[in-house]
Amino acid sequence: MSLAFAPARTTTSARPVQARTAPSLPAPQSPAPLRSVPAQHAITPAIEAPATPAPAAPRVRAVPEGTEARGFVLYVGIDEAKALADGTTLHRIVEALRTLTAEVAPSAETYAAVALAPEGAGGRDVDVVRLALQDPAALAKQREGQGTRDDADRHPNGVIIDISRKRVLLDGEAAGLTYKEFELLQYLVLREGRTIDRHELIERLWDADDEAPSERTIDVHVRRLRSKLAHYQDIVRTVRGVGYRFDRHADVSIRQASTPSPDVF
Repeated sequence: MSLAFAPARTTTSARPVQARTAPSLPAPQSPAPLRSVPAQHAITPAIEAPATPAPAAPRVRAVPEGTEARGFVLYVGIDEAKALADGTTLHRIVEALRTLTAEVAPSAETYAAVALAPEGAGGRDVDVVRLALQDPAALAKQREGQGTRDDADRHPNGVIIDISRKRVLLDGEAAGLTYKEFELLQYLVLREGRTIDRHELIERLWDADDEAPSERTIDVHVRRLRSKLAHYQDIVRTVRGVGYRFDRHADVSIRQASTPSPDVF
């Protein structure tokens, strides 16, 4: 409640002020309801509330000082057969998670990749996924189990296509492929035995923002890739009128236990 006071009057002359007879007061009545008082006549105590500091943004658990979280990975371990038994598909699971993310955080960006492993590889699905997506803890555990030896570096002859390290060794020597050449070889390797047409290679290996090459450009990339594969170039075979196919030979070793698939949902 605010208290209101009328301003005091002052006289400007020395004349005495005559007393006035106070008028008769009316009979007491019930108190009238309070009325608001103009702000210029209201006196309120000047009490300033203490400044409340803005709450600090909560830190994500296990994020070291001096770093910031930029996103997260949710490993989902399920193969196509289990998804089918549950009445769904891997694609539908991905789309459902994307929809939920868009509802919770519309500004979030998503990227999904399917983890590949040889058929009958065994092990828990989620462990296979963690290795395929190069989870540091899973890789460290794998190295501990295998010791310090690297099978890829102990084969002096033949072709080593090391997808996890993005390199190709020819008889122990690096082939020196460019990024795009390795992406092209990797795409064929991960689809071993299937002929890939040029249109699919363009669609999958070149971003929408990049200038899409022509089918002739694909042929040039394949020819350069083959020249760097030297006497092993026939592992990339031309299927006339269709496209290209990867053919595994007995002297070809592929390390793909810890590599993400280039497939994007």
